[in-house]
Amino acid sequence: MSSTYLDIRSLRAFVLTVETGSLTEASRRMGRTQSAVTQQIQKLEQIIGRPLFDDTRRALELSETGTVFLSHARQILSSHDECLARFAPTAAEEKVVFGVPDLYATFLLPPILSAFRRDYPHIRIELRCALSRPLVARVREGSVDIALVTRMDGFTGGQVVGREQLVWLTGATSSAHLEDPVPMALLPPGNIYRDYAIEALDRAGRNWRIACVSDSISGLQTAVLSGIAVTVLIESALVPGVRQPPVQAGFPPLPSVDLLLYRSATEQSSPAVETLHRYLLNHLSLTGGR
Repeated sequence: MSSTYLDIRSLRAFVLTVETGSLTEASRRMGRTQSAVTQQIQKLEQIIGRPLFDDTRRALELSETGTVFLSHARQILSSHDECLARFAPTAAEEKVVFGVPDLYATFLLPPILSAFRRDYPHIRIELRCALSRPLVARVREGSVDIALVTRMDGFTGGQVVGREQLVWLTGATSSAHLEDPVPMALLPPGNIYRDYAIEALDRAGRNWRIACVSDSISGLQTAVLSGIAVTVLIESALVPGVRQPPVQAGFPPLPSVDLLLYRSATEQSSPAVETLHRYLLNHLSLTGGR
């Protein structure tokens, strides 16, 4: 074995490739190109002097060496992340401004932020809820430290940390999904949820009309819960009081959306920003990819 060291990013690329079963998915989650992830894995193979995957198979299948190495790689990553978290310097004295659309603040982040608060009780998070486009602009101008947003056309940078399936939602006792034209509750123009909903209805030849436009998810929920309209949200928003329209209602399938994590590009990030950013990367990557 070579005397060189095992690179943490290469180990993470290897583990993510195994866990997702796809170089494409692993590269997407790491925000890197597939060729870059492949090179990182090849670097590991050069270091240990043996192949990690069985080249005789079409699908990604670990070699005997790869199976053993996977266990060690996971232990190293776990110890690495735990060490960084435990000895993060003076993060307790600082504030982090965290921007997120209210949809994700409501349905995705509560367990993660609750766990973060238990682990780092003295880090003060200032939560700012807004739509994705203005949040990305605020990160770039420096008024928001970290933002979790939906990937949309024109977005550059950021790291993919998850994927959410979009679904049609109607009220539990509502018949709005049976109306013609279908009454829709939508976010303002320029939002990808709105675009996907309209494109899907148009492709399916369904008539539709605008019944509600809201910057906030609470407005869309109100329209759905009261039977005024149908909306499109993530699968995690399927809570008591709402349901997906039955198959016979003929609503077309919807795509999934990527979640991007942005960090302000200041010269020196505070320890608190570094700590929260690393925490979100780890925990969103574990819960994402639905």
